[in-house]
Amino acid sequence: MVRVQAVAPGSLGAELGLVPGTELHAVNGRALEDFLDWEFLTADEQFILSVTQPDGDAVEYDVERPEGLAMGVTLEPPRIRRCANHCDFCFVDGNPTGMRPPLYIRDDDYRLSFRYGNFATLTNLKPWDVERIVEYRLSPLYVSVHATDPTVRRWLLRNPEAPEIVPQLRSLVGQGIRFHTQVVLVPGANDGAELVRTLTDLFGLGEAILSVSVVPVALTEYSKRELVRELRRGECRAALATVDRFATRALTERGFPWCYGADDLYLQAGAPLPPAEWYGEFEQRENGVGAVRYLQTRIAAARDRLPDLVGKRIGVVTGTAMGPLMPQVLADVAAVTGGRFELVVVENALFGRSVTTAGLLPAAAIEKALRERRDLDLSLVPAEAVNDDLVFIDEVSAADLAERLPMPVRLSYDFADALVERGTRNAERGTQVEGRSRHRARCVVPRSDFRVPRLEGQG
Repeated sequence: MVRVQAVAPGSLGAELGLVPGTELHAVNGRALEDFLDWEFLTADEQFILSVTQPDGDAVEYDVERPEGLAMGVTLEPPRIRRCANHCDFCFVDGNPTGMRPPLYIRDDDYRLSFRYGNFATLTNLKPWDVERIVEYRLSPLYVSVHATDPTVRRWLLRNPEAPEIVPQLRSLVGQGIRFHTQVVLVPGANDGAELVRTLTDLFGLGEAILSVSVVPVALTEYSKRELVRELRRGECRAALATVDRFATRALTERGFPWCYGADDLYLQAGAPLPPAEWYGEFEQRENGVGAVRYLQTRIAAARDRLPDLVGKRIGVVTGTAMGPLMPQVLADVAAVTGGRFELVVVENALFGRSVTTAGLLPAAAIEKALRERRDLDLSLVPAEAVNDDLVFIDEVSAADLAERLPMPVRLSYDFADALVERGTRNAERGTQVEGRSRHRARCVVPRSDFRVPRLEGQG
């Protein structure tokens, strides 16, 4: 059974009389377990829907649904399948205490892998899970492989019962499922010869393995540093050399690189990033692969729509990882708009300086960097740093942050989303997040602009 959270006015669901709290039991006699069942089983043009209304009335609807017409029903969030692994490098386990409970959830859920691109290990699949993956064609899935050697992988996952990943993938590949994969690189464990073995095994599974990213392990100040460490520059360079060998082979045999190093791997190795065309459709950009080049392509695509910002001074907040990589991006947008863009690199005061991604910046650190900057006409804050409710990881809302700052603030993924068709003057009128100097602070970034945030576990 699943329960209705909201129903869009004028939708088919509203016409049927579904309301928040309605229990959805079955479609064509098949029990509904979660959003996957709901979406796939109600995709037909005609079906029988069995429900119980909040007043206790059991109702059976004979639904005729025109092709392409949405049901307009939002379900209550599913119960997330928790991770049974105990990786020493798990980012969630590296959270400080005192944050809101959802931040301590270690998810390992193939449904979230399909829907949102969360990486799953597939270590907790039951036979009926595999049947659903195949029946519903849940593809592509995003899988944390880390190592294909069973012993090494079980050690990395701290899970002696983890099944062998290559047979799992091979079986699903044979049934039409495709995968994006990742290797979180832990020095002395799955680098060197083990990385070569892993990439060889994945490449051998054929074109159903759509990509593999090699990501350097990221630790907080609260991680198990006595058990795992970050990579050194030489180790990053060696890993990049391996990535390049496999990418060269893939280019020759398949026509695209296939194997990608995360931007942070290049940064830590002191190596230049590949050009934008190297990354194809940027399928793993949310895993930090090609994020900088993607940003540049977005700016280039919006070039003709960016406003005239001559005479305006705009602060751009980012984390320390992007600090060395952003000047060229800012030069691109400044050349188009005529504005003066200043990079504001913020160190993470919550997780420690080793956490460098902009998406985990707390509001307190951003406030500290901007609260005396009355010389700025506008500040752009990374939208990845807030959740679906526009709340930062330290539980400060975007509107509250704006109240405390002396300039208007906008949440932005790629500059264009915050600047196109609005410009700085509109920011001053309060179309996004307003500062204290305007009327009441508010944020009107559409919720549809946000993906459900990927939990930051590396498992």
